[in-house]
Amino acid sequence: MGRTLIRTEKLCKSFSNDGNQQHVLKNLDMSLMEGDFTVIMGSSGSGKSTLLYAISGMDKPTLGEIHFDGQEISKLSNDRLAKFRRDYCGFVFQQICLLDNMSVLDNALTSGLLLSRNKKKIAAKAKELFKRVSLSESSWGKFPSQLSGGEAQRAGIVRALINDPKIVFADEPTGALNSVSSGNVLDVLTDIHRNGQSIVMVTHDIKSALRGNRVIYLRDGIICGDLGLGPYSPELNSGRQERLKDFLAEMGW
Repeated sequence: MGRTLIRTEKLCKSFSNDGNQQHVLKNLDMSLMEGDFTVIMGSSGSGKSTLLYAISGMDKPTLGEIHFDGQEISKLSNDRLAKFRRDYCGFVFQQICLLDNMSVLDNALTSGLLLSRNKKKIAAKAKELFKRVSLSESSWGKFPSQLSGGEAQRAGIVRALINDPKIVFADEPTGALNSVSSGNVLDVLTDIHRNGQSIVMVTHDIKSALRGNRVIYLRDGIICGDLGLGPYSPELNSGRQERLKDFLAEMGW
């Protein structure tokens, strides 16, 4: 078993709605291991994205603790949380959030230059990553609006990887893509995981979930199930899919 990268203790998150408290995460204890591709599933409103935002430092918990690589981040100030995210995390969202007035290459450079002033080195790294995600050189100078959804998402993955994050957080990364583009993006995530990248992905899609080696199921802010799938292999996908479907049926999905 690998080293624990993220650990939560009695994690709670509540929101106030017209004076009523909505408890989204409830005393949640969880450990995520370095090098895992962890998938978080659950029905709408189960707390999937809320959990992702909390453990990535994008939002603060109401109660409880979050430990990242031995550092408690749950009580950091907003400025220190921003630095933590810059130094340790990469983010891939359903809404790709590339800057429209910058080329694809400049989007990657802008993120990379937050940690390094060596523009030449960052540019070389960005180009290497673009090749790794099969984004053609003819696309690097284009604006995001000139790319297909799948191309833009692959550019978003490059931006997420440019600073060598300890972990990549992905929230429904294929949710707005067609099946071909979804498959291409999932292949990229699978490839970077095989090369040692830790990933946590929220999804409602079975085909996406099959790429993970671990599936955590949330219901009403509580972990109700935890399935170990082992490393992904297209050749063994049929049996893997049946195991996942049986697990989800047991969870009442």
